[in-house]
Amino acid sequence: MNYAQRIKGTWRHGDRQVHDHAARLKELIRYATLAPSGHNTQCWRFRITDESIVILPDLSRRTPVVDPDDHHLYVSLGCAAENLSLAARAFGMLGEVIFEPDGDGEVHIALTPCEPEISPLFEAIPKRQCSRTDYDSSAVTDEELSQLQAAGTGRGVSISLLTERDAIEKVLKYVLQANSRQIGNLSFRQELEAWIRFGNREALEAGDGLFARSMGSPATPRWLGRWLFRALFRQGAENAKVTRQVRSSAGIAVFISKVDDRAHWVEAGRCYQRFALQATRLGIRNAFLNQPVEEASVRPAFAAALGIVGGRPDLVVRFGRGNEMPRSLRRPVESVLVPAAGS
Repeated sequence: MNYAQRIKGTWRHGDRQVHDHAARLKELIRYATLAPSGHNTQCWRFRITDESIVILPDLSRRTPVVDPDDHHLYVSLGCAAENLSLAARAFGMLGEVIFEPDGDGEVHIALTPCEPEISPLFEAIPKRQCSRTDYDSSAVTDEELSQLQAAGTGRGVSISLLTERDAIEKVLKYVLQANSRQIGNLSFRQELEAWIRFGNREALEAGDGLFARSMGSPATPRWLGRWLFRALFRQGAENAKVTRQVRSSAGIAVFISKVDDRAHWVEAGRCYQRFALQATRLGIRNAFLNQPVEEASVRPAFAAALGIVGGRPDLVVRFGRGNEMPRSLRRPVESVLVPAAGS
C-alpha cells in the first residue's frame, strides 16, 4: 500500500451502521486517533471497558525537551477525547469526558445509549489538519470569529482571538524570541529530528511523527533528510519563515487556562479541537505557534504582555485561509489498544 492509499484509508468517515459492539467501539477509537498531538507522537493508548473507553497517557512517547511537564501530552489527550465524544454521539452513544485531577492521568469517556446525532464538528474530523504553510492574508468575518470563540471556550479555559496587526506583531515578537532559543538548543534539535519522517517509506513504516511534506519540505531518504535538516535548520531562516507565515495569517488564537493543572490542560485540548473543527467547517486553516508557551524562560513575559494574570497560556494558534497540505499518518487502532484491566 502506497502513501496516498494509506492516507485515503486513514482520513475518512467510518461505517456507522456496523452492528457489532466491539467493532463500533474500535471505530470510536479510530476517530480519536485522528486528533493532533505534539510532533504527531500519538501519545495515547486506549482501554475498552464495559461502559467506557479509557484514554491513557503513553509516557514512552513523551517529548521531554519541548514538553518537560507533559503539558502538551495532556492537551493531546484532550483533543483525542473530544474527537471520541463527538464520534460516540454520531454512533448513538453519549460520551461524557471525565478526568480526575488527583487520579492517575487517565481520561474516561463514559458511554450511555442515546439517539444518534451527526454534528457538523463530527463531520469535519477527517478534513481537519494543522496546515503549516503560508495563508492568503484575507480577513475572517465577525460572524466567523464569533463561531470560533464559542467553539474554543470551555470549563476554565478561555480563548483570546487577536486580529489587529499590532496585537499579532506583539505575539510574533515572543514567538521569534522563543523560537531562537529552541533552535539554539542542541537537545531540542535532536528531539525534533527524531520525530521527523523525511520520506514516504519512513512515514509509512512509522505511522507517526512529522512528515516532511506536511511541513512544506520535499520527501527524501532519511540519510539525506537528516543532512539537509542539520545544514539548513538555522535561526535566521526559520525566523524568516515564521514571520512570513504569521503575517500571512488572519489572526492568532491564544488558549488560556484559569488553573495550571492537568485537568485544565485536558480541557484546553478539547477546546482547541472544537476550535480546529469549527475552523475546518468554515474553510479556515490553522497551525500551532507554541514556541512562547513551550519555552519556560519566555512564557511569563509572554503571559504578562497579553495581560494574563493567574492563569497559563496553553496554546498559540495562527489561523487564516490557505491551501491544504499533504497529510500525516496515524498508527492502526490495534497498536494503541491495551487489554482491559484484569483480563
